[in-house]
Amino acid sequence: MKFTATGLDGAYLLEWEPRSDERGFFAETRSNSAFATHGLNNNLTECSLSFNHRRGTLRGMHYQVAPSMQNKLVSCIRGRVFDAIVDLRPDSKTYLKSFGAELSLDNRQMLYVPQGVAHGFVTLEEQTIVQYQIGGDYAPEAARGVRWNDPSINIEWPLQPAVIADRDRDYEDFLP
Repeated sequence: MKFTATGLDGAYLLEWEPRSDERGFFAETRSNSAFATHGLNNNLTECSLSFNHRRGTLRGMHYQVAPSMQNKLVSCIRGRVFDAIVDLRPDSKTYLKSFGAELSLDNRQMLYVPQGVAHGFVTLEEQTIVQYQIGGDYAPEAARGVRWNDPSINIEWPLQPAVIADRDRDYEDFLP
């Protein structure tokens, strides 16, 4: 796997490297030793899928607060998404900075999201599936969010969302 720093403290864009033959390919998408080399938490305890019918579906920006914080390894296994993160850790040197990248099966990229960083995406194709490998269990009482178009985080989305859940649309401004 290739690890590329995103510019946000502790967040990486990962690219898996397929080994191909006449059957297709095989690729490693997670490795304890590779994660440890980069100082990443590889205690991923939960896996989830997000299926999205329509292009322009937005999910996010979600995170959990202590003591139930989560880290995530996000990949798009069908379709394409623009995946975005924003650093909400007040003690981080990249506080309120954001990063975004296209994830797809074709480009073989995944995004590692550390604890304290909000995550979201918008689908770029119909029938898109996003896979999450998550460190830490979902805790509804710890779930929080930041509005996708909050001016304090200034994410440059590639398209205007067409489908947004009420809770994602109605988050208040994040006040630093």
